[in-house]
Amino acid sequence: MQLQVENKYLDFKKSSIHNVGAYAKRDIRKGTRIIEYIGRPLTKKKAAKELADGNGYVFTINKFFDIDGSVQWNPARYINHGCAANAESDLEEDRVWILATRTIRKGEEVLYNYNYDLVDAFDNPCRCGAENCVGYIVDKDCWPKLRRMIKQRAKK
Repeated sequence: MQLQVENKYLDFKKSSIHNVGAYAKRDIRKGTRIIEYIGRPLTKKKAAKELADGNGYVFTINKFFDIDGSVQWNPARYINHGCAANAESDLEEDRVWILATRTIRKGEEVLYNYNYDLVDAFDNPCRCGAENCVGYIVDKDCWPKLRRMIKQRAKK
């Protein structure tokens, strides 16, 4: 299963992490803007409803609007979360870009940390398989607290 999407850096095909993933067509240098994350603009109220309804593609833009990236014309939605990410999201003038944080080799799956907070951590298991995987999709800054939460859960 390969999606026909125009992007000079990425191919989109089956991923062992989740459904479809984005793979480097060629080596991508550190700092490269790989792709823009695009979608329908949403008010904060509409975004909150979308999130409550399970839409995991809502991206925070500013204090007034978010983006619903679940639209068909947003191939960046196929980039999977990874605890050992090789890319990151970068917000610039209300536009979201996915940037390479290191050189990504041809054929390598492009991954970035979705930076979810701890509120719904246990509802978002991670399947990235990285050596440092914490088991849930959360912001790296939350990992120490998450590990404590996991230990507390295990004691119950």
